[in-house]
Amino acid sequence: MISIRPYNTFKVSHKVGDIISATSKEEVCSILADLDNPIILGGGSNVLFTAHTNRPVIVIDIKGIDVLEQTDKSVLIKVAAGEQWHDFVVWAINNDFGGVENLSLIPGKCGAAPMQNIGAYGVELSELLERVHCIDRLSGKATSFGREECQLSYRDSIFKGAYKDKFVITAINLRLTKYPYHRINISYGDIKKLLGDRYINQPTIKDVSDAVIAIRSSKLPDPSCLPNAGSFFKNPIIPMTQFQKLKEYFPLLPSYPISEKRCKIPAGWLIDQCGWKGIMIGTVGVHIRQALVLVNHGTKNGKDILFLSKLIQSSVKDKYGIALEPEVNFIP
Repeated sequence: MISIRPYNTFKVSHKVGDIISATSKEEVCSILADLDNPIILGGGSNVLFTAHTNRPVIVIDIKGIDVLEQTDKSVLIKVAAGEQWHDFVVWAINNDFGGVENLSLIPGKCGAAPMQNIGAYGVELSELLERVHCIDRLSGKATSFGREECQLSYRDSIFKGAYKDKFVITAINLRLTKYPYHRINISYGDIKKLLGDRYINQPTIKDVSDAVIAIRSSKLPDPSCLPNAGSFFKNPIIPMTQFQKLKEYFPLLPSYPISEKRCKIPAGWLIDQCGWKGIMIGTVGVHIRQALVLVNHGTKNGKDILFLSKLIQSSVKDKYGIALEPEVNFIP
């Protein structure tokens, strides 16, 4: 049995049957053929281990970034699943390829990006993704899925639903823009304000990335200093009728329209209003600056973090009638 602590950003210390690194598609196929029901792990930045398990872990370490094709306006790039997401963002910006700048500093590896349909500051991966390359866990055969087949939605995809634990993602294809066809997105208020404070009127993709990095660094703790998995809960999406009723009792309740019938409520606001920001229970707690982030101050047991998350869910449900859904994946 081996401790999973070095392989998860919550730094819990549950033990697993074995930990094996896969650095190529061929190695993935070979390892899958030899192991029974392995756990597939990328950067360990969006998972919470809650118990010991005899199951082995395959860590996806496939590397490589390849330009597949270019036009005057765009470029198609294939990124291996084991590349760190932010390292890829830096590579894209250094090559003046646009589209991922708002997704700067998101932790984790590229293979996990379509599973969660990662998104931040007005941009989601679904706007850029063209294809996901996989290995079928049962047959060992390579296959791929186009954007529509992936069924991407808010922090969700078919890989968390019907295809959960059925495929190992080995690479993704992204369509990015080339100068001067970048679509600069500064719709998020904090980005616009920070660029204004820096007297930047016509921002480049590098300017946007720098702003996002500054904002994220000011609000979110570095997992290497204070173990966490980023946003623990999804922002709930509720019917507009429910929001209007809640607004009568909670006039300051913020929302972001999704459609005429639905809106998104910031989970961090709900948690904060329930008094959780900065609270500690034993050696786990809620971050002092961002209520959406649960932090580990020293526990080795993921059940402590899970217990805190359930207390938060109960309090939000009791006060607002809204069910918070975890963004973090629980293992086992």
